[in-house]
Amino acid sequence: MKKTFKLQVENKKPQRVVESIKNEIRKYIKREQRKTLSTDKHFWFFDCKFAKADETPVEIPLSHVIKSIDLAAADNCETCYLEIIAREELKKEKEKIQTLDETVQEESDEIQEIKEEDI
Repeated sequence: MKKTFKLQVENKKPQRVVESIKNEIRKYIKREQRKTLSTDKHFWFFDCKFAKADETPVEIPLSHVIKSIDLAAADNCETCYLEIIAREELKKEKEKIQTLDETVQEESDEIQEIKEEDI
């Protein structure tokens, strides 16, 4: 979705216009998340860019999209540009963190091996 939204429309209250924009954005995100993923991917990731009026678009996280719309409306901007591109992502594997018990067990095994070699 690459779209320029008008925040100030004649014969409509600004709050209603902002609410309709937010609703459209939420519907788009839900629609994209319903699409089937390829077998090797785990989740949808959204690349987002936002700009007020004639500014250059700046990358923002998905969680800040609605907040950015609210800020633009509060600043009385006439328009705002929003770009949301969905892409498939792999889940990052967490590094295995050894617990203290595992570390102690490994060290005691090493000590035991050294003692057996000495004998």
